[in-house]
Amino acid sequence: MKKVVTFGEIMLRLSPPGFQRFSQANSFDVIYGGGESNVAVSLANYGIPTEFVTRLPDNDIGDCALMEMRKRNVGTSHILRGGERLGIYFLETGAVSRGSKVVYDRSHSSISTIEKGTIDWEKVFADAEWFHWTGITPALSQGAADVCLEAIKAANKLGVTVSTDLNYRAKLWKYGKNPDEVMPALVEGCDVILGNEEDAEKHFHIHPDSVDITHGETMDAQAYLSVCKKLKERFPRAKRIITTLRGSISASHNSWAGVLYNGEEFLESRTYQITHIVDRVGGGDSFMGGLIYGLLTYKDDDQKALDFAVAASCLKHTIIGDANLVTIEEVEKLMGGDASGRVAR
Repeated sequence: MKKVVTFGEIMLRLSPPGFQRFSQANSFDVIYGGGESNVAVSLANYGIPTEFVTRLPDNDIGDCALMEMRKRNVGTSHILRGGERLGIYFLETGAVSRGSKVVYDRSHSSISTIEKGTIDWEKVFADAEWFHWTGITPALSQGAADVCLEAIKAANKLGVTVSTDLNYRAKLWKYGKNPDEVMPALVEGCDVILGNEEDAEKHFHIHPDSVDITHGETMDAQAYLSVCKKLKERFPRAKRIITTLRGSISASHNSWAGVLYNGEEFLESRTYQITHIVDRVGGGDSFMGGLIYGLLTYKDDDQKALDFAVAASCLKHTIIGDANLVTIEEVEKLMGGDASGRVAR
């Protein structure tokens, strides 16, 4: 089996224990994670060969991030060392009516100072069939955006499938470029696009036909069809446009579903009620990891691939940390309707 390659930043996550506020914390729990590394961990956990490409500082903290990837059976042979530091984000986990809060400390991180020509992408993709990136990476710096574009062009040249999670992050676009100046050229080379209505608006000025796509605490799946069609028209290379549907009843209770448009069919998943969220960070990454696995495994069955992705990410909400550590069997059990959570003996 050929491998899946992901490219992006892995960070140090520091969180107060439990549901403490920052002002209450006397210590922080340490976790390593990031959008593209989380996808790689999910896929490695499902038995898919993976390779995570990034740039880490050549110090003990960079070593810890590297060891975390190796511990999860993710390939690290193309990781560069250099730069000043590992990016950090602080997470205060919310509950009930109090939402979670993120504070970034990632300026001058090793990957943000990466430059064109430092990665031999044809060598990286020599035995790859899939490349995944997110909109977080080109938001970090011009250099990171340039290297991401290099990777996409090399993947297109070699016939490697390219996917993206658009992942708009307003707090990250600080180096003088707007998303609409950078993202279109990158997304033009993508075969699979994951994004919601905000991503489409902020990156490409694409708006849904419906003014309000939510109905209170629920999401109107059909209202997303117009966004999917407009993205497909704007980026004709894309074979599948996917959106996750999160209804936020509270910080502890979300509804969760997804839709997929392949140019002919508009497919919807079942909706899960996640009533006692343990950790929602990485939910979208776990969906993307499940989707890539589903599209590779179930081939032309887009509905089953979508259902696997939604079930996998539903289970991620029960796991502390950025990465999804569930098994294929656990996902398929939930897909089959067994959400009992009974003890396996």
